[in-house]
Amino acid sequence: MNLATQLADGIAALGIALPHETPDRLLQYLALVKKWSQVYNLTAVRKPEAMLTQHLFDSLVVLPHMVGPHVADVGSGAGLPGIPLALVRPDWHVVLIESNHKKAVFLQQARIELGLTNVEVVAKRVESFRPTEKFDTVISRAFSSLVVFVKLAGHLCREGVGAGKIVAMKGACPQEDLAQFPAQFVIDKVFPVMVPGLEARRHLVIIKRI
Repeated sequence: MNLATQLADGIAALGIALPHETPDRLLQYLALVKKWSQVYNLTAVRKPEAMLTQHLFDSLVVLPHMVGPHVADVGSGAGLPGIPLALVRPDWHVVLIESNHKKAVFLQQARIELGLTNVEVVAKRVESFRPTEKFDTVISRAFSSLVVFVKLAGHLCREGVGAGKIVAMKGACPQEDLAQFPAQFVIDKVFPVMVPGLEARRHLVIIKRI
């Protein structure tokens, strides 16, 4: 089975409808990650089939739980999950926040090569980023601690009526002292998600501003 067929099967399993040109752009993105990883070590996953499952499908599985149109991807690294989300939802404005210089350079190049006019790259630490407009969803795959993630990135969430939320992508169900959460945030739900072709467990943690 070739990569395009595997992509089509995975997208179908996720129940996502894509414009006809988007699958090719998703594969182009994976090719960029693979190419740049040879020099910049963006990811330890190098086989295209594994990248499809562990990076692309693992990113897109969160789509039903996202709210747009303003989305922040914190600690974006190789652009995950921000770039796949931006490719699938061109009506969203996705900000990729990455403090590592080499990774930020890759993100800028990927934005240019993929023609992602709905993507912005911010090359700084999340706690020092003060956007003019706050976000509907703040997401990350990179933080090991929920408490630290909320403390450092919570200020990015939109306030007031229909306040923004934080989506944390985790492996196992998190076991933390959630009493340390900032007072204005609360865990709304924690639930498992199924990533096509991936046997490892994945959980999403949805955190709401109150």
